Amino acid sequence: MQKHLLDPTRLRRIPRQFSWIDQRLVREGYMERCDTTALALYLFLVTVGDAQGLSFYADASIVTRVGIDQSSLSKVRQTLIREQLIAYQKPLYQVLALDPRSTPMPRTGAPQSIGALLRRALEQNT
Repeated sequence: MQKHLLDPTRLRRIPRQFSWIDQRLVREGYMERCDTTALALYLFLVTVGDAQGLSFYADASIVTRVGIDQSSLSKVRQTLIREQLIAYQKPLYQVLALDPRSTPMPRTGAPQSIGALLRRALEQNT
């Protein structure tokens, strides 16, 4: 399928304030491990973050803007921290670069030694 712009007058460009979302969020399964509230907080933090992913919105502002309560904010913040999507040290948030998830070894159909498998796994992690 050949791609073409549906509306050339609305071609997206990186805005001056710098905001983007890494496609690996979908491809590497991060979205499946977060509920919609956690993803809403992540989208908010990506949107308001600077080029280094830093922002310092107060909890009261976040709950109002994202439309959640304080206990939900604490819960979803912990989810994002556990999934290594953000770092948090009150009042500072940092949206983290996505680390590549380990990819499964390709199947060859032939038996392989444990040593060969371990060497290949080690190479993937360096």
